[in-house]
Amino acid sequence: MNTKTWTFNELKFPKPDLISFEAMYRDAIERIDHAREGSDVLEVIFESNELSRKAKDLLEVALIRQSQDTTNEKYDEDANWVHANLPLFSKAIVEFNDKVYNGPFKDYIEEKLGSMYFIKNDIENRIFCDENIPLSAKEAELCAEYQKIIASFQKEINGQQHGFLSLQKLFSHEDRNVRREAFKAFSDFLEANEPRTREIWDELIKIRNQMGRNLGYDNYLPVGYLKRGRIDYGPDDVANFRKQVIEEVVPFCQELYEAQAKRLGTDPLMVYDESSVFPDGNAKPLGDSEFMLSQVYEMFRKMSPETQEFIDFMLKHQLIDSEIRPGKAAREYSTFINSKKAPFIFSFFDGSARGVKTLVGSLGHSFSTYRSSRKQPIDLYYSATADIMELHVMSMTQFSNRFAEGFFGEDADKYEFYNLQDLMTFIPFGVAVDEFQHICYENPDLTPAERNMEWLKLEQKYMPWRKYDEDNEFMKQGGYWYHKQHILLYPLYYIEYSLATVNAMEMYRRYAEHPGTAWQEYLRLADAGGSKGYLEALKMANLTPAFEEGAVANSISYAKDVLASYIRNKE
Repeated sequence: MNTKTWTFNELKFPKPDLISFEAMYRDAIERIDHAREGSDVLEVIFESNELSRKAKDLLEVALIRQSQDTTNEKYDEDANWVHANLPLFSKAIVEFNDKVYNGPFKDYIEEKLGSMYFIKNDIENRIFCDENIPLSAKEAELCAEYQKIIASFQKEINGQQHGFLSLQKLFSHEDRNVRREAFKAFSDFLEANEPRTREIWDELIKIRNQMGRNLGYDNYLPVGYLKRGRIDYGPDDVANFRKQVIEEVVPFCQELYEAQAKRLGTDPLMVYDESSVFPDGNAKPLGDSEFMLSQVYEMFRKMSPETQEFIDFMLKHQLIDSEIRPGKAAREYSTFINSKKAPFIFSFFDGSARGVKTLVGSLGHSFSTYRSSRKQPIDLYYSATADIMELHVMSMTQFSNRFAEGFFGEDADKYEFYNLQDLMTFIPFGVAVDEFQHICYENPDLTPAERNMEWLKLEQKYMPWRKYDEDNEFMKQGGYWYHKQHILLYPLYYIEYSLATVNAMEMYRRYAEHPGTAWQEYLRLADAGGSKGYLEALKMANLTPAFEEGAVANSISYAKDVLASYIRNKE
C-alpha cells in the first residue's frame, strides 16, 4: 500500500499470531536482561512500542467497523476475537513493563521519556490480572448487545425516517408537537427495551465489581478511577466539584430555562422543550448537510495553519465517517490509529446547529491527538486522559463561534448563545450521570426499580426544572438514564465532560480577550498529549482545576455574563 495515498477503508490488520507475539516479547525481555547501558533498553522500548501498535490498531479498526455496521456478523466476530484475546497481549506487555521498571536503568529511561512513562505502566499493572480476562470478554459481549439494541431504533416522524441519534435532533424542532412526538418515540423505545437493558446493566455491575474484587478492592470504583487515568485527583475532589455545581451552576441554569420558557411561551417548560432555545427554531443552516460539512472543513482551513494541515490530512485519508445510515451504531466518538498517526471520527452529521457543534468538537479531539502524535516519542503519550481530551473538544466548539456567520448567516449570534447555553446546562447532567454510576457500583444489590428511583433523586437534585408529561410513567419513574450509553459502555467516563466544560469556559474567556495567547496555550496543551498528568497539563494552559474551592464560580463567570447579557438585550 502506498503510505501517501492510503484511506481508512483500505486498512487491513490481520489477526496477529498470539504465540509469535508472546515470543517476541520474551525476546525483548531477554534483551533487557542483557542490556549493558540505558540506551540499549530505550532501543528495545521503541521496538516493542511498534509491536504493541499492531495489537492496538487491530482493536481500533475492528471496533470502528463493528460500529459502522452493527448488522455485519463478520465485524462482530472480529470484535469478539479482539476482546477475547487483547488481555493476553496486555499480559505480555505488563511483564515487559515490569522488567523495565525493575531493571538497573530505570532512572535513565525516566530521564529520556519522563515520569509519566512509569506512572502509566504502573496503572496497567494495577488493573490487570489473569482472573479478569474472561470477565473482560463477557463485559464486551454485553456492551455489544446493548449497542445493537440502541442502533435498532427506526421510526418515521414528521415525514422522515429517524435512527436513535437523528431522532434527538427533533428535540430542538420549532414545532412543539414534533418535539413531543419525538420524545414519546424516544421514551417508548427505551421502555420497550427496558427489561433486557436493565438485565445487561445488572450483569455489568456484577462483572465489574468482581473485577475490582479480583484486584483487591471492595468494588469496581477504584479500578474505574485507575482506568480513567486519574492519578492526581480522587472521589473526594469529584464530590467537591459536584457541590460547587449545585451551588453555582444549577441556580443559573434554572434562570436560563425560566427565560427560555418565557421566550417559547410554554408554561411549564417540559423535557422536550429544553433543547429548543428559540421559538422560531435554533440557528438555521445556510445550506444542506453537504454545504454545512464543507463549511466545517473550510473553518479549519481558515482557523490556523495548524488546523489547515490537520483537516487536509483527515480528508486525504478519509478519516471522518459522518454519514447517517441504517445499522450504524448510535454513538459519536473519536479514536486513533497508532501506526498511521491517524485520528478517526465517527459521527452523524445532519447539518443542524447541534450537528455542527458535535462535529467541531470531535475534530478538536482529533486535532489534539494529531498534534501530540507528531510531538511525543511514544504512543503512550499520544492521547491525554479524557478530562483533558474533552477540554480540547469543548474549547474547539467555542472557537467555532468566530466562524458562525459562514454556517448560519444572520443567525450567528443565535448559534453562539445556543452553543454556550448547551454547555452550561450540560454540566449538571454530567455530574448526575457520574454520581449515578458511583451509587450503582457501591450498592450492587439495588433492584432495577430502586436504581431508577436513585436516578430520579439525582434529576431532582441537579435538574430541578425537568418535567415530564403526566402520562409518561416510564420517565416519571426514573427511566431517562437508559439512553445514556456511557453508563453501560464506558464506566465512570462522564465527569470528565463536566470538568472539561468548566475549564473550556475559562478558555472561552481568554480566547475572546486574547485570542493569540489562548490559541498558543491550546496548542501547548495539545502537543503535550499524555506526557503530563491532569493537574500539570492544566497548569501548562494556565487553567484552574475545577474542583478547587471557588474554581467553578470563577471559571463560568464570563460565560454567565455573556448569556445574561444576551437575554437582557434580546428579550
